[in-house]
Amino acid sequence: MAQPLSSEDLLTALQKLETPELERIVSRLIVLKAERTAPHLPQRESELLLKINQGLPDDVARRYRDLIARRRAGVLHPEEHAELLRLTDQAERLEADRLGHLAELARLRGTSLRALMEELSIQPAPDA
Repeated sequence: MAQPLSSEDLLTALQKLETPELERIVSRLIVLKAERTAPHLPQRESELLLKINQGLPDDVARRYRDLIARRRAGVLHPEEHAELLRLTDQAERLEADRLGHLAELARLRGTSLRALMEELSIQPAPDA
């Protein structure tokens, strides 16, 4: 049987991942931590945690970051600018939904939004 990986081995492997894949793993780790903290989460809380940790699809997030970089470099074409505006709207809607789900989860748990985010080590979305 294979030896379990040490935490250092895991961190070394995680450092090699692209950001979207790392974000997916972080989301899954947050859910795992929550499940271990409260092993018998009510169904609604589990559903909310999954929604809270949902981000832009990888290809969309990658394109969004690329367009932001092109804008910063001053090489964004007009059609790319329009695409960037659409993707920004999509990211902002996703973040608004995420905050709504966080607020509902905080209400269910009888805590503040800030305290819940600290408890779950949740940061605002970097792309929002």
